[in-house]
Amino acid sequence: MQQISSVNNEKIKSIHKLLQKKYRQHTGLYLIEGFHLVTEALQAQLPVQALLGTQASLDRLQAETNIDLNDDKIYLINEAICRKLSSTHNSQAIFMVLKQAQPKHFSFNYGKWVILDNLTDPGNVGTIIRTADAAGFTGVIFSPTSVDLYNPKVQRSMQGSQFHLEIITADLPAALGSFHEAGIPIYISLLDRTAKPLTDFSPVSQLALIIGNEAHGAEHSLIPLADEKLYIPIKGKAESLNAAVAAGIMIYHFA
Repeated sequence: MQQISSVNNEKIKSIHKLLQKKYRQHTGLYLIEGFHLVTEALQAQLPVQALLGTQASLDRLQAETNIDLNDDKIYLINEAICRKLSSTHNSQAIFMVLKQAQPKHFSFNYGKWVILDNLTDPGNVGTIIRTADAAGFTGVIFSPTSVDLYNPKVQRSMQGSQFHLEIITADLPAALGSFHEAGIPIYISLLDRTAKPLTDFSPVSQLALIIGNEAHGAEHSLIPLADEKLYIPIKGKAESLNAAVAAGIMIYHFA
């Protein structure tokens, strides 16, 4: 274990920059914080680039996970550094730097997938991923225009489900082409006269489910690529459902 006591330390300044998307993209690294996420990452046996915490936090982590604190990738830091690195108001004083794991090529030829088309709210995205995880889905595909997967708010809201699923950023038309080639049906959530109510559909063994942008819905260019258009009937006077709530209803319907 190494000790760092200054907020102006070069390593701390580099890690702090990981709160910025452009620096995450430049380095291929990202930062998580909090005991739950750090523990989930350790359980997933991900290669740790750096683990930082106060003495009390590192002692707690060791007690809970039996981690060896003698590793030279572990850094003892103080409260001032914790405040600099934290993206929350109430830091748990434990941080981990991980390498981004985005495959350059992937064939979507099996399973149940949720496709996020330009979703921008970190809370919605995290909730959808947690729901997909709970429902036993294979993975989630981000469009390049969706919120950054490695955004600290997205990482927190996923609550560790990011370590249980395949999560991939991909060109959506290309991904949908892979699903077509594999014979996996594609469903799109859409408010359209030609869409069918969700209750008309039965659970299936494999599928790709497209969830559109919170305000504007799915991209028009994706609609012809779907096999079925569906919607959730509104029985009350609400104009629409929150994107994460709607996704949760559909995910469990097809689970």
